[in-house]
Amino acid sequence: MAKQSPDLVIVESPSKAKTIGKYLGPEFQVKACMGHLRDLPKSTMGVDLEHDFAPEYIPMKEKSELIRELKKAADKADTVYLATDPDREGEAISWHIKELLQLPDEKTRRVTFNEITKGVVTKAIRQPRGIDLDLVDAQQARRILDRIVGYQLSPLLWRKVRRGLSAGRVQSVATRLVVERENEIRAFVPEEYWTLDVTLECLEKPGRFEAHYLGENGKKRTLGSEAEATAVRSDVERQPFTVKEIKKAEKRRAPAPPFITSTLQQEASRKLNMTPKRTMAIAQQLYEGVEVTGQGAVGLITYMRTDSLRLSEEALAAARDFITERYGSRYYPGSPRRYRSKSAAQDAHEAIRPSDLRLDPDRLAKDLTRDQLRLYRLIWSRFVACQMESAVYDTAAIDTECKGHSFRSNHQSLRFPGFLAVYEEGRDDESEEKLDALPELREGETVQHVESRAAQHFTQPPVRYTEATLVKAMEEKGVGRPSTYASIVSTIQDREYVVKKEKRLEPTPLGEVVTQLMLDRFNDIIDVEFTAGMEDKLDQVEAGKLPYKQVLRDFYEGFHKEMEQAEEAPRVKVPEEVTDEVCELCGRKMVVKFGRFGKFLACPGYPDCKNAKPIVEHMPGRCPKCGAGMLKRKSKKGYAYYACETGQACGFITWDVPTDQDCPACGQTMFKRSGKGRMKPFCINENCENFLPEDKRGYYKKPQPVEDEAAGNGQQATGTKKAAEKKTAAKKTAAKKTAAKKTSAKKTSTRKKKE
Repeated sequence: MAKQSPDLVIVESPSKAKTIGKYLGPEFQVKACMGHLRDLPKSTMGVDLEHDFAPEYIPMKEKSELIRELKKAADKADTVYLATDPDREGEAISWHIKELLQLPDEKTRRVTFNEITKGVVTKAIRQPRGIDLDLVDAQQARRILDRIVGYQLSPLLWRKVRRGLSAGRVQSVATRLVVERENEIRAFVPEEYWTLDVTLECLEKPGRFEAHYLGENGKKRTLGSEAEATAVRSDVERQPFTVKEIKKAEKRRAPAPPFITSTLQQEASRKLNMTPKRTMAIAQQLYEGVEVTGQGAVGLITYMRTDSLRLSEEALAAARDFITERYGSRYYPGSPRRYRSKSAAQDAHEAIRPSDLRLDPDRLAKDLTRDQLRLYRLIWSRFVACQMESAVYDTAAIDTECKGHSFRSNHQSLRFPGFLAVYEEGRDDESEEKLDALPELREGETVQHVESRAAQHFTQPPVRYTEATLVKAMEEKGVGRPSTYASIVSTIQDREYVVKKEKRLEPTPLGEVVTQLMLDRFNDIIDVEFTAGMEDKLDQVEAGKLPYKQVLRDFYEGFHKEMEQAEEAPRVKVPEEVTDEVCELCGRKMVVKFGRFGKFLACPGYPDCKNAKPIVEHMPGRCPKCGAGMLKRKSKKGYAYYACETGQACGFITWDVPTDQDCPACGQTMFKRSGKGRMKPFCINENCENFLPEDKRGYYKKPQPVEDEAAGNGQQATGTKKAAEKKTAAKKTAAKKTAAKKTSAKKTSTRKKKE
C-alpha cells in the first residue's frame, strides 16, 4: 500500500527527475532544483573578510517560486532525499537545500548515483547517508577563493587596463599557459636540416623499396646543409648497396584506458570537433537519461566528472561476456584489464562507461540526437576496446650500406586487429608515414641504387594549444579538476583573453597585457605550481585533513599585500588590433575598438578621421533570395540577425541562423533556430517539399525583424511586410485616438470658458 504522503527526492535537472521518478515509482515524488538555490550575492563580495571569511548566502531571486514549491513539498514529506550530483558541487547544492528549506537532520537523507539505472538508484535509496560536510567545505573554499580574487582583481583591472575586464584564479593560469606557448613560438629560431631518401632495386628478383639516410660509419648523423646532403648523394649515386642487417619482430599495441573527464574532452575535440563545454553538456544529458524506445527514460553512461580509471567488477564481467559473444574468445585477453589511476586522482567514481553494454549505439540511433549518438558511440566503443586483446603487428627493419653511409627501411603490417576492430585512439598530430611492403631479402645481398631525393627542412616551433591539448596540459600540471576543465577553457575565450583560429588557441593583445600585469604583481596567483598546490589543499579539505578557513587565511595574507602594492602600478595600454580593413576615407588600416555595445572598427586617424563601422561576421551558407553570402549583424537593441551581404540590392533578412548544410530536396541553404544548444536545421524555401513554416520552428514567440531594427545597417526587412503594415496601422490608430482626445479636451475647455 502506497504511503499517503510520498517521500521527496530532489535532483538537479528535470530530465534526471523524470528518469529517477520512473525507477522509484509512486511512493516517491521527484522534483528538480535546477542547480543552486542560494549563492553569494552578485552585487557585493558576500564574504566578510574581517570576520574569518564568513560567507553571506542569499536565496536566488529568480528561483523564489521554485523554492516555495520545494518547501511546500518538503513539509508534506516524511523523508527528503537529496540526490544531487556525486561531487563537491552536488554535495554543496544538497547542503544549501537543507539549510534553505530548514530540513531537520532526522528527516534529511543524502544519496548519490554513479550511474542512473534502476538497480543503482533503488540501492542508493536503501543506503542513504548524511551530508558530507568535508565535501561542502572544499566547495566553499573554492567558491570563496574565487570570489575574493574575482571581486578584488577585476576592479583593479578596470583601473589599470580597461573597463569591463574580469579575472579568475584558475582561468588566469590557463591564459598564462597559452601566452607562454605563444612567446615560445615567437622566440623560436628554426634550424635547417636535410633528408635523403633513396630508391633501391633487387638484383636477383623483382622488387623496389625506399630507404632513408641514417648516418655514417655506424653512427647517426643529421645532414645540416645542402652541401652535406649533396656530398652523400654523390657518394651513393648509381652504386651498389649491401644488406647489412634485417630485424623482424612482433609488436603488440595495447588499448587505451577507459575515458576520464579530461581524455573524453580531448578525444571529443579530436574526433567529433566538440568543444569541452559542448562535450560535457551532451555527456550530462546521456548521464541523466534519454528516452529509449520501449524502455522510457534511461541513463546511458556513468558520471562524467571523474579522474579515476577504476571499473566495477560488474562492468568488467559484462564486458567479458559481450566481447566473447560478439567477437569471439580470441578477442578477449583472458582476464580483465585493470588500469591504475594517477596518484592525485580522487577515485570517488568509476571511469566513464556505458551503463548497459547491451544498448549499443546502432540500437539507439533513432532515439538520440546526432551529437548524443556520436558521443555515446565514442564512450561505448572506448570502453569495449579497453577490455579487448592487444593488436598484433609484424615489423621489419632493413639496414643497407653504401661507402660507409647507412640507410634504413621500415615496414609494419597488422597481423591481428584485437581492439582495433572496435576503436582506435585519436592523436593531436594525425600525420603518419605510410610504410610500403619490403621485398624478401637476406643479409649480405646486394641491391642497386635507382634514384635519390634530397629535401630541405626546418625545425618547427611548438604548436599552439588546441582546446584538447590545453585540457591535457592543465591535467598534467594539476591546474583545475575534472569538473572545471570545460568552464576554464570556455571562460578564457568568452573574456576574449584567448581566441580560437583554425582550431588553435592564440592569446589576444588583451590577454597578453593582463597576463603580464598578473606576472608582475601577482606572480604566485598565476604560478602553475601554486595553483596546483591549492588544488591539493582543497583535496585535503575534502579528505577532512585541513580546515577550509585555514586555507583561506593562508591565501589571503599574501594576496592582500600584493593588492596594496598593485594599486601603485601605472595604467597599462592594450595594443590596438590592426585589421586588413582599409578606411575608405583616408586609406589607413582600421583598428578594433571597444564601445558600449562591444567591438567595432574605427580609423586610427581620429580625430582627423572619424570613420567607424561595425565588424562584419561572415556566416556559412548562401542567401536564399539571390545566392550571395550571408552576414551576421546586430540591431539597435543588440539582437543578432542575418542578412544578405549585398544589402539593399537584395534585402533578405532573417532571425534564423544560416548553416553549412543544404536541403537535400531543393539544394538551398538550410537554417536553424537561434539560441543555445544544438538546433535541427530546416528549409525556409516555401516551394520546397521540406519547407518548415515559422510557427513550427520552435520559437515561443517569433520576433519579427522590422525596418527600424535594420535601418541602422542599411537593410530593408523582407518577408515581414505584413508585420510592418500591422505595426504602421496600429501607430495610425493610436495617433487618431490621441488626436480625438485632444479635440474633445479643447471643446470641453472652450465650453467651460463660455459658461
